[in-house]
Amino acid sequence: MLPPFDYFTYRRVRDSKRKERAYRFASLPPVYHSAFTAFDKSVINKPIELLVQDVQDSALSATDLLHTYGKVAVKAHEKTNCVTELLLPEAEKWAQSEVNLKGPLAGIPVSLKDSALVKGFDTTLGYTSFAGKPAKEDGPMVRLLKDAGAVPYAKTALPVTLLSFESASALWGHCLNPHVPQYSPGGSTGGEAALLALGGRIGIGSDVAGSVRVPAAWSGIYSLRCSTGRWPKVGVSTSMAGQEGVASVFSPMARTLNDLTYFTKAIIGMQPWKYDYTVHPISWREEDEHEAVSSKLRIGLMSNDGVIPPTPAIERAVSTTVAALTAAGHTVSEITPPETADPFAGLHLASQLLNSDGCITINSHRYSFEPSDPGADQLTRITNLSRPIRYLYYLYVRYIKRDYKWASLIRDLSHKSSADQWKLVAKRESFRATWHEWWDAEAQQYDFILCPANATPALPHKAMHDAVSSCGYTFLWNLLDYSAGVLPVSHVDAVKDALVAPYKTVLKQLGYNHALARGAWMHYDASKMAGLPTAVQVVGRRWQEEKVLGYMSAVEKALDEYAEGGRYSLIELD
Repeated sequence: MLPPFDYFTYRRVRDSKRKERAYRFASLPPVYHSAFTAFDKSVINKPIELLVQDVQDSALSATDLLHTYGKVAVKAHEKTNCVTELLLPEAEKWAQSEVNLKGPLAGIPVSLKDSALVKGFDTTLGYTSFAGKPAKEDGPMVRLLKDAGAVPYAKTALPVTLLSFESASALWGHCLNPHVPQYSPGGSTGGEAALLALGGRIGIGSDVAGSVRVPAAWSGIYSLRCSTGRWPKVGVSTSMAGQEGVASVFSPMARTLNDLTYFTKAIIGMQPWKYDYTVHPISWREEDEHEAVSSKLRIGLMSNDGVIPPTPAIERAVSTTVAALTAAGHTVSEITPPETADPFAGLHLASQLLNSDGCITINSHRYSFEPSDPGADQLTRITNLSRPIRYLYYLYVRYIKRDYKWASLIRDLSHKSSADQWKLVAKRESFRATWHEWWDAEAQQYDFILCPANATPALPHKAMHDAVSSCGYTFLWNLLDYSAGVLPVSHVDAVKDALVAPYKTVLKQLGYNHALARGAWMHYDASKMAGLPTAVQVVGRRWQEEKVLGYMSAVEKALDEYAEGGRYSLIELD
């Protein structure tokens, strides 16, 4: 149907898919709608390696585990609207006939970001135009999971466009934060984070600018952003096929650090390069993980990226972590990033690479008047400005508003020619070389860099309209292709984390009187945010996944032992 009449197709498909999802939940056997039992709670809190051993020894069945995690999915979805495609009861059949119950993930239910291809199910990515087109076969990543013994049981919410720290679409609605529902669980892998926070076990998401790390930080779970080529990515769908300026990577997420480490090790142990030609044949390096856990570490601290300062709750999480690490005998010192490749230069370059097509592709999948993400809409409006109008807008923001940073982004957010794209990629490689030399220099030699995962805790729904560029603390490491993990620290405290003055006054006093900082800070309210998780990010170098997981373990151990800290506690099951 031709525009604009395809708007009615969007409405019809949206309503049909929502009814289909509701029916699948309602028609589940009674066991999935029953209350959590003592057995369920023991399963959910038992380390993953022990569950695997129980299944391999036939002390537990894969069906028993599915019943428990099916309950988790039902209850988590009721609270947060986190599931797009419910894979039960098909998962029960897979557990009996397709899954290798002797594998390293024997019987373990796994949830997947909606973009993963699962036979018989749609991969809509939040676009109604992709509905009604179920995958004919499992993608390589799902085949690998089944061969490892894992049982896919749910696909989870993401934002339309996949370019947001929100997880909402016109097709599925808003996914809610599992701690405070008025806030986002993060994005673009927000549904996954919400499900895991409410009792899920392990899952897979994708990350192009922080999309597994910000949901982990905002929902209170653990995630690892792998370097390109370390984790399989073939057999998925994307809103930006062909975009390689800042590569999207698929990566693991989990409710606990122990599960995250076990899951990562298990997948790499399956030799994923045999399933996916993009994966490098790098075996798991056990000694790197052990060395990272057992050594006294030299840690570089990036407490502030110089673009958007951390809000009080995040600043407290970072300072608590620094105090804990110092008390544990590690050395922490503030870093000075390379002058010619600082975080703002990285944000500027990465934003051009990611949106070099002028936002054409992400919008090409939508029907007429089908709502998009507020942040993506902002980017689209800017890139659609004619060159003279964009330049006049740039001049106004730069010289009248005196906002150099926002003006710089406005000036260069546009459709790029092939020649322009080549130049940007060359700049990216120079940027990476500069950081490589910087980290190798004798003055640095840090084991890892500690920094926020985002300047704020979770933001309210639709805040991406204002905070679309508040991604620098994660986007930088995507541009560099570094391995990076996120772990929770504590929760927002209404009193300890309150602003001492209106946010504009505080930012002006700190020297951040520009739109990027105001867009993030304008939604900060410690009293409304009370109870939301706070987190930190652990950054290693390229292909250092084992080390990063070891460093995360060292950080968690230090926080556990730090008397004044008060560790993050997982959500208790109802």
